[in-house]
Amino acid sequence: MKIRWVILSLLFVATTILYVDRAALGILAPWLQDIIGWNEEQYGLINSSFMIAYAVCFLVMGPVVDKIGTKRGYLVSILSTTGLAAISQTIARSWIGFAIARFALATGQSGNFPSAIKVVAEWFPKKERALAIGIFNGGSNMGTVIAPLVIPAIVLSFDSWKAGFLWTFPVSLLWMAIWIAWFRTPANHPRLSTPELEYINSDSRDEIRTEKIGWKDILRHRGAWAIAVGKFMADPIWWFYLFWGAKFLNEKFGVNLRDIGLPFFTIYLISWAIGILLGWLSSKFLKLGFGLNRGRKLGLLACGLFAVPVILVPYTVRLWPAVALIALAAGGHCGWSANIFSLMSDIFPRKATGTVAGFGGFSGAVGGAIVAYGVGKILQNTGTGGYAIPFAVAGTGYLAALLIIHLIVPKIKPVNI
Repeated sequence: MKIRWVILSLLFVATTILYVDRAALGILAPWLQDIIGWNEEQYGLINSSFMIAYAVCFLVMGPVVDKIGTKRGYLVSILSTTGLAAISQTIARSWIGFAIARFALATGQSGNFPSAIKVVAEWFPKKERALAIGIFNGGSNMGTVIAPLVIPAIVLSFDSWKAGFLWTFPVSLLWMAIWIAWFRTPANHPRLSTPELEYINSDSRDEIRTEKIGWKDILRHRGAWAIAVGKFMADPIWWFYLFWGAKFLNEKFGVNLRDIGLPFFTIYLISWAIGILLGWLSSKFLKLGFGLNRGRKLGLLACGLFAVPVILVPYTVRLWPAVALIALAAGGHCGWSANIFSLMSDIFPRKATGTVAGFGGFSGAVGGAIVAYGVGKILQNTGTGGYAIPFAVAGTGYLAALLIIHLIVPKIKPVNI
């Protein structure tokens, strides 16, 4: 048994749990809007609150994970998310209450990706990292697949929207118990064979550092800013699908709480598969000898092209063509994320990956906060017809980001910190 794939499966499950918690509000939003009484602009502010907290805490969690290690960092993230945040959402009685609750949720969840990227850098050689990240990042898709299938059923069974926010708590406790029992660094894992340890370290011996690495060490390198652009311009598109997907399908095609599961299941299952394929494609380019710069950028280009057709979604007249176009674009995003996360460990040494991931996550969250408020404002003033604007941005944003990344870093290569 290859231990690194067992560790990867735990990252996948943790990401799934966190994305179920994130997706719950988006799924229930069309109906909570009637119960709580918020408008589109206020809903945008709720999501901006989540993204602002996510951005601020990313600045903190990246260095914290580098300092305390991935084992404790992940435990802090999961416990914070499934404890205080879950309870705070169930006692909210206004849009301001939900904004505060989502702020608390983001505080805990900000530790997931810095921790997971650092784990992948510790447990996988470079040639497998894009694939590994594509797999664990698929947890974001699995969470959004499970959420629309399970949350409506739970809410309807208990006749309470609160149940939709609380059911992940016991699942998270089980995950934490397994994580404590199983996770170690490769050098200290009692079940890791010598051949697998040598394979993990086969192309990264030069990355091992003993000195501390801080913000000043990464921000002076263009690679950090290229990663920031890739996150700032792309992450808000994913958040748009997550927060406004159910509302769009409800308003455009009349999809109700009982029927939302199948369309969302289709979107995120297909996008997950496409994301793994695109992560594999980038790794394949490297194995074929394309080189780090060419291989990663060709991978990013393929991801951007998958997103372009989503521009047509607001003009579709039937549900399933719209679902197919969104699934294709969401798959492009998953592949894009896998490649951007891989760039973090391609360019920077292991000791810095948590800090770099935190900086990238901060940039993506800032973009998400801006876009969440902007989408809410647009829809408040224009109604359903206003969806054409965010979908147009979703279709073109990746290619624009790739152009800027290429201008910032004409040649991707590891830096010597």
